[in-house]
Amino acid sequence: MQLPKGFIEKYTQLLKDEAPAFFQALNEEPTRGFRVNPLKSSSQPTEHATNDPVSYCQFGYYGTVSGKTIDHQSGLIYSQEPSAMYVGEVAHPKPGDRVLDLCAAPGGKTTHLASYMNQEGLLVSNEINRKRAGILAENVERFGLQNTIMTNESPDSLEKHFPAFFDVVVVDAPCSGEGMFRKDHEAVQYWTPEYPLSCANRQKKILKSALAMLKPGGRLIYSTCTFAPEEDEQNMAWLLQEYADLQLLPIKKYPGMADGRPEWADGNSELTKALRIFPHQMRGEGHFIAQLQKQITDVKTKELKPQKSNVNKLQRQDWHKVADQLLSITIEDSRLLAFGEHLYAMPTDLPELSKLQVIRPGVNLGMFKKNRFEPALPLALAFQAKDFQEPVPITEEQWVDYVHGDTFSISDVTNGWHALTCHELTVGFGKVVNGVVKNFYPKKLRFSINK
Repeated sequence: MQLPKGFIEKYTQLLKDEAPAFFQALNEEPTRGFRVNPLKSSSQPTEHATNDPVSYCQFGYYGTVSGKTIDHQSGLIYSQEPSAMYVGEVAHPKPGDRVLDLCAAPGGKTTHLASYMNQEGLLVSNEINRKRAGILAENVERFGLQNTIMTNESPDSLEKHFPAFFDVVVVDAPCSGEGMFRKDHEAVQYWTPEYPLSCANRQKKILKSALAMLKPGGRLIYSTCTFAPEEDEQNMAWLLQEYADLQLLPIKKYPGMADGRPEWADGNSELTKALRIFPHQMRGEGHFIAQLQKQITDVKTKELKPQKSNVNKLQRQDWHKVADQLLSITIEDSRLLAFGEHLYAMPTDLPELSKLQVIRPGVNLGMFKKNRFEPALPLALAFQAKDFQEPVPITEEQWVDYVHGDTFSISDVTNGWHALTCHELTVGFGKVVNGVVKNFYPKKLRFSINK
């Protein structure tokens, strides 16, 4: 890989004796990894090795993910670059927290944050780019999140809806992507000496909005996948200068992780509490992480109106015809929200959504069709086998047929809707008719596997 001349000159000056090892690392193979989803009934992958754990991530392992596997398609594992995993570890929200992932696509941070929340509280996952928001939605649905809504808003628009609302705000900021160079060589082509400063100015606007949504006593986690001081230490120094009620909190540093570098900003020694990951010091692509806390004040925060169910009597009846047969748990009617032709289960205590650009207002339960209701794949992925009345185990061979869109035979199963399971994981729905499983795996997701 040919690094830009200006990049080499910049980091030769900044890193001094470390620079040769840094540049050499950027020309090595990228590091791959994945996290295991603790929200699934089976927590052990069967098709991916877990003998090389990431020391600083409770759910993380080094290794490459194969997408055409039960592990991946069921949401049991999520592919994520290892150094990026530490952002979620630092944020580490509690069950019941209100959490915002402000720049969320493609979903690595959102799914990691949710791993600690145990389907409780509220997680707002926002992405300003509509196309990337769609990718985010697919990843969140596969992971099986029940307490998450996905929005497609600019940060300054979102702050009008959630003033001083969140316990934890994560800003994994759009950046110059220097830590992506060896994984995505196209990122090198976008880099210019002026690019980091341009990104830093955009990040400041995002941070202003993030702080407006952070409640007193709440924590802001700021991260980038770039090495640029303009976007890292200098932005944190700016925050500390601009906001008297903010303080940097220390972050636990594992072997190979480095302190933030005050000399690359205004010399404020507090910046050593931030954290840097360099590819020549650790197995990872590189990251900057800082954790800040807003001081508690006497200012009263505004209570937001709750979102009310808008489901009519006929829609409820159609839903219950399927749900009462299919589920062994109860989803309260007060949580049901009709969203176009789809029915969703909202997170508990969700604020009113009418003026927001919402991609998904909760779990997609299914679609209303003429005189009937058809359950959706995200409903199967959001719950465990025990949450369904008569889950039907299928073999790996039948799963291959299922994801291809084929029907297959099954014995001793009553007619009607059933959750299908494989390796103890829910993988979708089928409708059994006289010993044949009719296939309802979404057409856009179907794929072939060579038998």
